[in-house]
Amino acid sequence: MKVTSVSIDVVEREVPNVRIQDHRGGIGGTVRNGVLRLMTHEGIEGHCTIGDRSGDADGLFDRIMQDLAPRVAGMDVGEREKLWSQLESIGGHGAPVHAAWSCVDVALWDIAGKAANLPIHRLLGTARYETPVYATYPPRHVDAAGFVEEGLQLKAEGFSAYKIHPGAMSTRGVVEMVTQVRETVGDEMTLMLDPNNGYDLRKALEIGRALDANRFFWFEDPVLWNDFEAIRELSARLDTPLAMSDTAPFLFREAAHYVKLGYPRIVRGTARKLGITGLKRLCGLLEGFGMNCEIGLAGNTLLNAANLHVIMSITNCDYFEYWLPLAAHQWGVQDEIVLNERGVIEAPMRPGLGFDLDEEWISAHRVATLE
Repeated sequence: MKVTSVSIDVVEREVPNVRIQDHRGGIGGTVRNGVLRLMTHEGIEGHCTIGDRSGDADGLFDRIMQDLAPRVAGMDVGEREKLWSQLESIGGHGAPVHAAWSCVDVALWDIAGKAANLPIHRLLGTARYETPVYATYPPRHVDAAGFVEEGLQLKAEGFSAYKIHPGAMSTRGVVEMVTQVRETVGDEMTLMLDPNNGYDLRKALEIGRALDANRFFWFEDPVLWNDFEAIRELSARLDTPLAMSDTAPFLFREAAHYVKLGYPRIVRGTARKLGITGLKRLCGLLEGFGMNCEIGLAGNTLLNAANLHVIMSITNCDYFEYWLPLAAHQWGVQDEIVLNERGVIEAPMRPGLGFDLDEEWISAHRVATLE
């Protein structure tokens, strides 16, 4: 089955305003995102949504249409590995092509699942049919009271795990906050901390000791992803496992380097950077060394669905990241990824990604079509 055409519906949508207590300041306003469509000669169309809450995706549109569309048009849908092997040459001397390729890869998998009349996780090899989740907000608070209230709210809503983004809080403020959150929500709630690479080694050590004392599940991205000396020190001196790193550019060779070094104990991954093809590879690589691949937010519904299918095909990922507020990254589809009555997410069982486009919404928000 061959791809006959590549197009992108460019849409403009409103992201809810959320004040963020770090260098970003906040999110919200009008952003330009896209809907990728790959059509085949058999009439099966594969989809992926492009872009996220943080800004316009025009750069991704250009890379897809200029660098990838000429290679994908006429390509057999089953040649996904061939496209993966060409990524370095496609990128050339320009900006990395990985984020654009990831959307194409997901759309190719969507076609493959629809053609086989199977959900993608069945093609990958299903390992389970549900996954626990942790809830997380961007850093919205400046003191411990705000995070305590947030933790209690999430617990009341039925979440059993909570990842805290502390933003620009002081060392003492974070230590006090994580202690108060643990005391308030109790031992039955799993807690993680993610300062988005905002600490130096001294601050990370002091806060990491507080995480040890309060039985945190992981310490995510405390330092820069390539500060290998700090990562080594933290991994050796803290009980709480480090989880690195959402900010590495491609997160495959970088992850292999972590494995070679022997630390950290948890590596992050996402379909936003690796597509389904690369993310499945990363999970397999880490499994061979007894490490988890904790799969993080991909930025929009269909890329998050791609994450979900990979999670259902592996056993070395403990959680799906349930990023709030949902309206910031859920758009363009008829049904969303939702929790069941037990607070877990079930495997999609419809063909392909398992989510239909909301064509009426897309039509109402479309400002251009790229072909």
